[in-house]
Amino acid sequence: MISFEPSEEQQVVREAMHEFAEQVLRPASREADEASALPDAVLAQLHELGLVATQLPEAFGGGGEQRSPLTNAILLDELAWGDAAFAMAALAPAAFAFAVADQGTQDQQAEWLPRFCGEKPYAAALALVEPSPLFDVNRLRTVAEPKGDDGFVLSGAKSCVPLGDRAEAFLVIARNNGARDAFILPRDAAGLSISETEKNLGLKALPTVTLELERVEVPAAARLGGSDGCDVQQLVDRARVAKAAVLTGLSRAVLDYSVPYAKDRRAFDQAIAQKQAIAFRIADMRIEIDAQRWLSWKAAADLEYGRPATKSAHHAGAYAAEKAMWIADNGVQVLGGHGFIREHPVELWYRNARTLGVLEGMLSV
Repeated sequence: MISFEPSEEQQVVREAMHEFAEQVLRPASREADEASALPDAVLAQLHELGLVATQLPEAFGGGGEQRSPLTNAILLDELAWGDAAFAMAALAPAAFAFAVADQGTQDQQAEWLPRFCGEKPYAAALALVEPSPLFDVNRLRTVAEPKGDDGFVLSGAKSCVPLGDRAEAFLVIARNNGARDAFILPRDAAGLSISETEKNLGLKALPTVTLELERVEVPAAARLGGSDGCDVQQLVDRARVAKAAVLTGLSRAVLDYSVPYAKDRRAFDQAIAQKQAIAFRIADMRIEIDAQRWLSWKAAADLEYGRPATKSAHHAGAYAAEKAMWIADNGVQVLGGHGFIREHPVELWYRNARTLGVLEGMLSV
């Protein structure tokens, strides 16, 4: 029998994350957006949740919990209901940490994983997106040139790198002899230039930067997985599922705000929710949110049970990107003129949906 109900443990996580999002993230979201900065107090509280550390091996200081992409998708959905930028900030380091935990050598795990398990937040990020209007994860311009047995030379550029203003290390995806590879790059690497924080349309609270790599030399030990390399597609798949979950939570926020507004707002002596144009619009929003959730859960389940996930992850990410933007736009339409002013959060969610929809590889489940 097929069940679409979360397990008892997942339901507990879901309720806890929703309460946190409602009490901590949602109240702080507007100020963080206006300031284009993540409040240290909120980041500390996110770190205390242990979203990354609890899922790392005990041998490296982690909680040793069995990682569940499906549970992570559920908690991301709830956190993003509170605020997408905070949800991204919470799980952006996971893209680095989980990659090392899953595919790193023993030496790489011993060197890097304990850093995510300390008392203070440790920032690191996956660097995948490149500053090109035709960016394709399968046709990277950033190149890793083998340098004998000594290592590699990295050349190229990466943009929209989350937490780049504070990240201590980056996992750079590059083309190596026609295939894709990942390299661990410390912030102070010679030849690495980090831009000022980018000014984005949405997700303004989440600091992103551009990395310029001018013949950056890295040792062979910096290659994720060592001489065997790594499966970059797995990193992409996990990032796409995470993105779909965040967009689902954002879409829910729009709907949850639009429904009571439509019931309270009156025009021509009746609530606008009673008008078919509004009622049908809201009904369609609900349908699309359920579709987003089922697609993201299906892809997360494929990852969890070791099934091929590239197709389902792409479907989940692409569908959520399109429909979250449609839902956010409809939220603005339901509010009418109020949808464009900062008194209401829908314009913020609209900008976040537009920005998040075009990004790749910023977090992980």
